[in-house]
Amino acid sequence: MSSEAAEEEDFSFTEIKLPQYQKPINGTTNNHFPAIITSKKTSNLSDFINNIQQQKPWLESLVHTNGALLLRGFPVYTASDFNQVVEAFGYEELPYVGGAAPRTNIVGRVFTANESPPDQKIPFHHEMAQVPEYPTKLFFYCEEEPGNGGETPIVLSYVIYEKMKVRFPEFVEKLDKDGLIYTRILGAEDDPSSPIGRGWQSTFLTKDKSIAEERAARLGMKLEWTEDGVKSIMGPIPAIKDDKTRGRKIWFNSMVAAYTGWKDCRNDPVKAVTFGDGTPLPSDVIHECLKLLEEECVAIPWQKSDILLIDNLAVLHSRRPFNPPRRILASLCK
Repeated sequence: MSSEAAEEEDFSFTEIKLPQYQKPINGTTNNHFPAIITSKKTSNLSDFINNIQQQKPWLESLVHTNGALLLRGFPVYTASDFNQVVEAFGYEELPYVGGAAPRTNIVGRVFTANESPPDQKIPFHHEMAQVPEYPTKLFFYCEEEPGNGGETPIVLSYVIYEKMKVRFPEFVEKLDKDGLIYTRILGAEDDPSSPIGRGWQSTFLTKDKSIAEERAARLGMKLEWTEDGVKSIMGPIPAIKDDKTRGRKIWFNSMVAAYTGWKDCRNDPVKAVTFGDGTPLPSDVIHECLKLLEEECVAIPWQKSDILLIDNLAVLHSRRPFNPPRRILASLCK
């Protein structure tokens, strides 16, 4: 057998198209969002992990070109299996410090995704865009597929920036100049009824207020303690960034998520985010941006064992309401 034939036989990945869900990138037929890889042949977890390690440059090129990569049909059946897959890619773990979503550590570097109630929609956002230390890569894994709904829509960030700049040039200019301020009121304990219900103790991984203040300060965050919790103030922080690896600007913020979704017994979403100079955001523009995100997004229904790898500098994501069961796990990488 020739060496070329041997390499082809050993290579168990194949790129596929699901045109009913994917979108062409820049009008081309060569690259689609997201890229989708499936198995040419049945393999065990060990073979899958070996293939990831051997083909990592190619897989990373797909993520860089397409923004996101869906791995479908591979033998990843448990949270522990998923943890091994994440480890195989070799990215450094990012501790979840400063994020708003309630999460539970399952195994290793694997956590639950946002645990907010299933009837609530989680609006589009870049992961942890409201803090200066954010992940560059996100892994999501479907341990149990939804009874109905529950997709994780994704959208290319540069597309949103470019279209918002055309539609609302003055707004985008001010956003680029002033950035955003995010304000959130946290209780001590996690509140699983809220999409932003992470308490200050788990947010800063301590029960000591002085340590929480130190960790907040490292993020550039100000804390104002109250009787039963704390107000966190982050910013001004940039809302539009330069994606230097691709040479374009991106809509890197959680503006729509905060303005439309940071609502619970402690928080008023309209007050949760403002321009960096403290002036209120225009409601009509925020809701037009929300419409644009929905128009441009891709939402592939989850299947058991799916793994979705997202470049957090290229893609915003959200979550649609669902009928249980549904269990999506996540891992954040530097």
